Amino acid sequence: MSADILTLVLMAALFHALWNAVVKGAGDRTITFGLVMIGQTLPALLIVPFVPLPNTAVLPYLFLSVVIHWGYYYFLVSAYRFGDLSLVYPIARGLTPVLVALGGLFIVGEILPPLAWLGLMLISFGILILAWTAIFKEQSFLGIMLALGTSFMVSGYSLVDGMGVRLTENALSYIVWLFIIEAIAIIAIFAPRRDRLRILTRRQIWTGIIGGVMASIAYGLVLIAKTHAPIAMVSALRETSVVFASLIGLIVFGEEPARPRLMAAIIVASGIVALSLV
Repeated sequence: MSADILTLVLMAALFHALWNAVVKGAGDRTITFGLVMIGQTLPALLIVPFVPLPNTAVLPYLFLSVVIHWGYYYFLVSAYRFGDLSLVYPIARGLTPVLVALGGLFIVGEILPPLAWLGLMLISFGILILAWTAIFKEQSFLGIMLALGTSFMVSGYSLVDGMGVRLTENALSYIVWLFIIEAIAIIAIFAPRRDRLRILTRRQIWTGIIGGVMASIAYGLVLIAKTHAPIAMVSALRETSVVFASLIGLIVFGEEPARPRLMAAIIVASGIVALSLV
């Protein structure tokens, strides 16, 4: 994998961890998620006049991705109600590299070299160290199950979008229209919760919107990378956001312990090195 793509995806991982921390730290996570979606949609609306309409071959992938994304949002918000950032995030993202690699092999036909598989396994193993430690501390079985459901949703849209973005000549068009169609969910979030929306402070509103802008940048960078590198390798690198999220959980939210986080970071970094050599 080239240094440019590696840097692109690691930047996406950092942005992804930051916006998840925004949702976890919010008092009203459902409303905050709606604000995040507004933050995703606003840049797309500014860009859409300058990109072509998606071609008909892409439409099934766009609509399927939107449905899976809605499932992902539901599982993620629900999981954060019952578990810490340091529990939910590693489980939700830790299984994804291997699931996407298997999906890429059997659905897309992507055959990865042994060194790439080693990198995938190291990244997943490092991430799951964080989850394993958190599971022993966690009393909520439901939180763990919801995090696992989130992982399957992530794997699903990663594969669908990876295939869809390759069918278009303009990757930015796919990204923009994905966020615009996805924005229908904003109505479903806000319409029955108008009273909760009215009591938000200006700071809460802007925090959610800025989180959404970071989310749009993160996923846009990932989709661009998927047009230049295997889906599984890009998805694995993206999940290094777990290390960033765990450090945020440690520093910002005071979540312990620290030692497994450092061990996981070293193992994940080894996986990144292996992927960079492919």
